[in-house]
Formats: sequence, structure tokens, C-alpha cells
Amino acid sequence: MKLLLPKQHGAWAMLIIPFWLGAAATGIVWQHIPLFIGWVLLYLATYPLLLLFKKKKTSFYSKWTIIYMGTAILLFTVPLSAAPSIFYFGLSMIPFFCINAYYSSRNNERAILNDLSAIIVFSLAGLASSYLSVESIRPEGVFVFLISLLFFAGSTLYVKSMIREKNNAHFKIISWSYHISIPLLWIVAGHWMMMIAFLPSLFRALYFYGKSLGIMKLGIYEIVNAVCFFLISLVVIL
Repeated sequence: MKLLLPKQHGAWAMLIIPFWLGAAATGIVWQHIPLFIGWVLLYLATYPLLLLFKKKKTSFYSKWTIIYMGTAILLFTVPLSAAPSIFYFGLSMIPFFCINAYYSSRNNERAILNDLSAIIVFSLAGLASSYLSVESIRPEGVFVFLISLLFFAGSTLYVKSMIREKNNAHFKIISWSYHISIPLLWIVAGHWMMMIAFLPSLFRALYFYGKSLGIMKLGIYEIVNAVCFFLISLVVIL
């Protein structure tokens, strides 16, 4: 049986990076493994679940939603037994999922608010991952949530400026202003290493704008940028 997989390949970095930065921030425990596998399966479940709101192939998408969601819930019982209150992080994600469901029903998944809602959910996973180790919200976990949100929001603006909004001069100004302001804010905060972590994002936003890269090249560069961000952030956290 061929697996039903999401087509948004860029989301995998959002799925992985905040989670493991959060785990590293407060200490990795063995319960992070079933939590992460369950998190991946939950993400896979949202793909057919959101497609159900389009009211197409309902039996097919319902089947895959149940397969992924059911397995995810079973795996979540392990971290829940260690830290039952982590359940509230799942509840906090529901309003943002409702926003995603709304835009899916309107066939407008590329709306900026839809993207930002998904980014918040992925960033919350980093906070939840840090919570699992210590059963409390620590500054380290909040920091992971913040930097994940800032990084992937910038990534969304950049990709839109290169594809859907490539001829929109106003959107270029929004993207460039964002990418310039974030490193400056880190300088003001006296956090030079985090400033360095956001410099590759600034460089590619300015240098590649207007160039015809193609979807594959664009994706490869984003992977490289995400890896750089992850490694530098890991150094800062540890």
C-alpha cells in the first residue's frame, strides 16, 4: 500500500527543527522518540484531514486520517504517561488548525495567515518538546519557540517573494524589511550568535530575489539555510 504523503516538502524542516531544538534546550529523554514519531504521524494525518474539508474523496482521506491519527495517539500515550500536562500543548494547537481548516475549505491554502498559523503550530511543538524534559515552561523553551517562529516566518515571506509574489514590488519591500530587521534586533539585544544564524536568510532574500532559480534549486537552498540555522541555534542553546 502506497503511503499518502503531503506535497509541502518545505514543511519537513518546520516539523523537525523546532522539535529537536526544544528537546536539546532542556535535555533529551527517551520519551522524545515516541513523541517525535507521533508528531510526524500527526502531521501526516493533518494532510488528508484538511483535504476532507474540500469534500472530495471523503472515504479515501478518512481512511488515511484514521490510520495516521490512530497510530499517533497510541504513541502519544508514552510521553503523556511521563508528563500528562503536555496534553495542553495539543489543545493550544487546535485554534490554529481551525484556521488551516478554514483556508483549506476555501481552497486558499497559500494565504499568509494560513502559513503563519501552521508556523505557530510547528513552533509550539518545540516548546512542548522542551516541556517534556522538565515538566515546566522554561526560558530556553520559549526562546526556541521565538527563534523558530521568526526563522520560518522569514522563510515563508522569501518563498512567496520568489514564486507567487515575484512581480509584487510591495511584497519585496515587506520581505526585505523583515529579513533586514531581524538581525538588527538581535544586535540590539546583544545576541551576536543568533544574529549570525539569521544572516544566511538575509543574504538569500536579497541576493536571489528576481533570479529564476526553479522550484528544485529554491528548495535545496532552503534546506541548506535551515541546516545552518539549526546548527548555529544548537550551539547557542547548548
